[in-house]
Amino acid sequence: MFNDIGIEERILSDESYAIIGACMTVHRELGTGFLEAIYQEALEKEFLLQGISYVREKQLQIRYKGVALEKHYMADFVCYGEIIVELKALSDLDTVHESQLINYLKATKAPLGILINFGQDSLQYKRILNRYRSQK
Repeated sequence: MFNDIGIEERILSDESYAIIGACMTVHRELGTGFLEAIYQEALEKEFLLQGISYVREKQLQIRYKGVALEKHYMADFVCYGEIIVELKALSDLDTVHESQLINYLKATKAPLGILINFGQDSLQYKRILNRYRSQK
């Protein structure tokens, strides 16, 4: 994922490992071809089995100049209170999907997001560090 082993790989690494492992278990069990909602439901059950704390379909408040907007984002999962997990079931991911997760991170100041794609023969995942966290 990253060019060298450094602080980026250490941020919430144990938690990330657990989340990605749960996703791999679901992918191994179901394979490809299901809708995202099926993977989301199965992953929720796997999180429960593995004791991973989460909130499913968490509403993320968006602010403009300090004022809350009526529109909001909906994250598939927020795990451990600080990792946004965005699920896809597509033949391939592109930068639009990464941008969606980056916007979630900007809006929430969460330290880390994980983009998961169940749509290929091998599970695809990408950890995305919030580069906007220290900004206001």
